[in-house]
Amino acid sequence: MAERSTAAVDVADNSGDEPLTAKAEQPTADGEAQTRERDTAADEEAAETDRSTSPKASSPPELHSGHKLARRYRLEECVTRLDGFSSWRAVDEKLRRAVGVHLLPADHPRARSVLAAARSSALLGDPRFVQVLDAVEENELVYVVHEWLPDATELTALLAASPLEAHDAYQLVSQVSQAMAAAHREGLAHLRLTPSAVLRTSTGQYRIRGLAVNAALRGISSETPQRTDTEAIGALLYAALTQRWPYENDAYGLSGLPKGVGLIAPDQVRAGVHRGLSELAMRALVNDGATASRQEPPCTTPEELVKAIGEMPRIRPPEPAFTAPPEYQRTTYQQGTYGRPAAHPGITQPVPTPPPPLQSRTGRALKWGVSALLIAALGLGSWQLADALMDREKSSDPGKTNTTTGGDKGQPQPKKPVSIKNGQELVLEGNAQDPENVPHTFDKDRASLWRTKTFKEGPRLAPFKPGVGIVYDLGSEQEVSEASVSLLYGGDRTTVSLYATDSLSPSTDIASMKKIGTATTSGTTVKIKGKKAVKSQFVLLWVTEVPNSGVDGYYGAGYKQAIKDVQLKG
Repeated sequence: MAERSTAAVDVADNSGDEPLTAKAEQPTADGEAQTRERDTAADEEAAETDRSTSPKASSPPELHSGHKLARRYRLEECVTRLDGFSSWRAVDEKLRRAVGVHLLPADHPRARSVLAAARSSALLGDPRFVQVLDAVEENELVYVVHEWLPDATELTALLAASPLEAHDAYQLVSQVSQAMAAAHREGLAHLRLTPSAVLRTSTGQYRIRGLAVNAALRGISSETPQRTDTEAIGALLYAALTQRWPYENDAYGLSGLPKGVGLIAPDQVRAGVHRGLSELAMRALVNDGATASRQEPPCTTPEELVKAIGEMPRIRPPEPAFTAPPEYQRTTYQQGTYGRPAAHPGITQPVPTPPPPLQSRTGRALKWGVSALLIAALGLGSWQLADALMDREKSSDPGKTNTTTGGDKGQPQPKKPVSIKNGQELVLEGNAQDPENVPHTFDKDRASLWRTKTFKEGPRLAPFKPGVGIVYDLGSEQEVSEASVSLLYGGDRTTVSLYATDSLSPSTDIASMKKIGTATTSGTTVKIKGKKAVKSQFVLLWVTEVPNSGVDGYYGAGYKQAIKDVQLKG
């Protein structure tokens, strides 16, 4: 798909703005902030420049808390007022939920481009982005309504406390890169991907707000939108690792780099920074990909950045710290002083010496009785063993030796595990499900997974889709007879089939493939067992039925499934 930026569609006047790559170090207020942000001098200068150069500058509409839009959205608090537009926290009285609203006059030079960007962003429907709910022009106003996430925290607030741990920074760059790669495949760009545009939810997921809309509100455009967004992701990773902004000017509450020294690798700015993440940040930023120890090519698109992340070793979360339990304290009752008067302070009480065990007459009798029983049991056991050996010698023919020839032939041989070298999603109809996360199904990490989309009807996917699945490359021809699949959702019902096929992109349809086996389950594990092993280099795991499940993070309720781990055996 040809690369384009919807953030710059029909912009009437952007003569006073620079591309994001030229202004990345300048902080500006984000209209979707959950808390108020301080407008910096750079923002005021940009606003004044835009007002002076724009031939048709419009002042923001005079609205107040309590004003209603479309008899539905009640304005609560103005969080930003800048450059002819304002942003509000509001309440959707029909659905009784908090929302965010951008407002600007209908005759504002950028009103048309804001509407176009909002409508394009709403069509994406990717849950990794804060969703646009409405985009309307009425009563001489243009307003854009979007989600409000009260439980999410801005990356700006997270970095104000401390840098992120290596695993958290890895999750940040991985999730943001995958989301932006998906947006660019649909022809959408952000162009204003700053720390205030990235939110972390209570479940640890990162969500991006202001896709296309934030840039349209400010008249930002770029001739290379993919390169601009990739550099912005590199700046986010740099800030997450070092708690410093990778440019000379301070921005977003972070100190900039020393003036005149240029771009320094994160592991040279702060001790203990993960080396792989440091090099990844340098490859994404504008430095031609040069690092201190390696000469890697630069990442110029989010897709290239996703590929570079996939080539890195996975960074595991830190092990939870073990807290030793407190020492066991004997109570007064256990020490045998319950009911006795308390000792006077300063007087040491003598501790009575316990009597030696089993020294009484009863104790001595008990010891002799137990000893006699043990001797009798030992003698009886020896006699029975000798009798059994004698009977065995009598029953055997003289001169012959009992041997076991081929005794293991009747025992089932254990199945040999088959390793998976590569995988690729198979798409027969419609859109792909989750192609970037296919490797998570065979990385032996139950915490990572591959998801299907959410379907309105089920459990059977047909006729909407014939099925969804993954083709696995085993490296060479291997015998495969079993598959064990770990699933995320239980319930009625999941049906999975295993086929032998000819390549990662099969040349035949499903009906022409050699079926190894099929299994259905209502639990979270499905085991497929074939009648006999089939020899093939490529196998297809094909899902035709998925259960109904409720809301999971930002994945809505409906018929869906996720695969955590796949194990094959020969």
